[in-house]
Amino acid sequence: MSRTRTSLLAALALLTGTSGTALLTAPAGAATAAAPCTVDYKVQNQWDTGFTAAVTITNNASAKSSWSVKWSYSGNQRVTNGWNAKISQSGAAVTAANEGYNGTLATGGSVSFGFQGSYSGSNAIPATFTLDGVTCNVDGGSDPGDGGDGGDNGGGTDGRVANPYVGAKAYVNPEWSAKAAAEPGGSRIADEPTAVWLDRIAAINGVNGGMGLRAHLDEALKQKGSGDLVIQLVIYDLPGRDCAALASNGELGPNDLDKYKTQYIDPIASILSESKYASLRVATVIEPDSLPNLVTNAGGTPTTTDACVAMKANGNYEKGVAYALDKLGAIPNVYNYIDAGHHGWLGWDSNLGPAVQEFYRTATTNGASVNDVAGFIVNTANTSPTKEPHYKVTDSVNGQTVRQSKWVDWNQYVDEQSFALALRDKLVAAGFNSGLGMLIDTSRNGWGGSARPTGPGPKTSVDDYVNGSRIDRRIHAGNWCNQSGAGLGERHTAAPAAGIDAYVWVKPPGESDGSSSAVPNDEGKGFDRMCDPTYGGNPRNGNNPTGALPNAPVAGHWFSAQFRQLMQNAYPPLP
Repeated sequence: MSRTRTSLLAALALLTGTSGTALLTAPAGAATAAAPCTVDYKVQNQWDTGFTAAVTITNNASAKSSWSVKWSYSGNQRVTNGWNAKISQSGAAVTAANEGYNGTLATGGSVSFGFQGSYSGSNAIPATFTLDGVTCNVDGGSDPGDGGDGGDNGGGTDGRVANPYVGAKAYVNPEWSAKAAAEPGGSRIADEPTAVWLDRIAAINGVNGGMGLRAHLDEALKQKGSGDLVIQLVIYDLPGRDCAALASNGELGPNDLDKYKTQYIDPIASILSESKYASLRVATVIEPDSLPNLVTNAGGTPTTTDACVAMKANGNYEKGVAYALDKLGAIPNVYNYIDAGHHGWLGWDSNLGPAVQEFYRTATTNGASVNDVAGFIVNTANTSPTKEPHYKVTDSVNGQTVRQSKWVDWNQYVDEQSFALALRDKLVAAGFNSGLGMLIDTSRNGWGGSARPTGPGPKTSVDDYVNGSRIDRRIHAGNWCNQSGAGLGERHTAAPAAGIDAYVWVKPPGESDGSSSAVPNDEGKGFDRMCDPTYGGNPRNGNNPTGALPNAPVAGHWFSAQFRQLMQNAYPPLP
């Protein structure tokens, strides 16, 4: 998996307002298939004098090159500002027309926009919406002006709970558990929940006699018992997958979008839709690295690759992710979490603003809606610390900010939790739902052992201070493959902080990131020099040594030496 930082510039529209109760009305799914258009109008936050709302329209008629949506309020609501649409109001009548960049609306396609408004008294939902003069089929939803609180009593939309991890066990993968238990001392963590990676079409039915998706779901039902249980699945087989890292290339070519839809996503959605699995909570991690690669590695930067340029040009990352969100998001017990890289990749403002725009654009086009997104995940399969305990990005030494140190390199963040929470704020401001939850992969970011600092570094220089303080002992934050010195991180924890849905082990500890040298395989996985401990690096890691462990097998295969080191360097330490 590629991990990089480059400089890009973009603007990010910020929304200010007071957090309130999420209120859902006019769900698009309530409309019939014959409706020419559907509308999802949601009041996201509401306070005494104002509110914010998000609107998603789906076009079921002929494709459009421009669009205009209209509605009228029954009260005194006034739109004060908006985003992703040109919004005007005359009296009670509101018109929202496309911007120059989102006018195309295919048959079956969706587009979303949002706005802030004022009101007094009641804030009733508009009764009728039209798209280009045609009335859209909208069933009534909850009305924030109906005398009730409009809240969901802890639940989300479509019967979903606000946080699928709260009050639920988490699935322990028996296949990973057996490998862990077979290692000396491995029984101490063999009962930890880890994600199931569906990294090729064959994984749906099981590879080489292993468990397929149905077998995992059946086992999850057994583990569930009479309570609730969340099973974590990694959706990871995009066309031209991981365009900036050969070690995790996939089986599908850059133009195999139809194959991705019909042979990969559709069968997964079909299985998850079976009624026998309706009592499970299914958390899906959607396509690690894909959208971040479009931000930093697809043109105009030193880290650009031809493969990423091609994937940005053909749009198949965005189309594939949107299709997965749409199909899986239609299943009431599925919770989609989009991969959002990590702080050492997107933590600079010049990357984070464009990333938020990329995430929003992908989640609101090609049939997807923000309502298909439960949240985002950071640090997937990476080793960035959850929290740096001994220094902060606001620290300074002799008048120099730590951001000037070689390690921080002007980043706005030094750890994953601060990055995740800041990213969440920006995503909500851009139009994602206010209940958005974040996940942090803590499987290999503990950085314990004898090399772990016990306090701040010396203040002889900004570099001495940072290098002496940081628990992250990598040579460079861009290093990602089988990192020497890494340790197991925080164990699975639900709701560890406000805005964080869970600490999770998405990358199963002990599974390799990629081979140390070229290894022939039938999985489409290449040899990436970033997994070679003798390689001197490239622009993605500042031309530094890789810090990778030697003698590693192909990505996803068991790497016993790494697993033992992860246990040795675990933090919190293992008993």
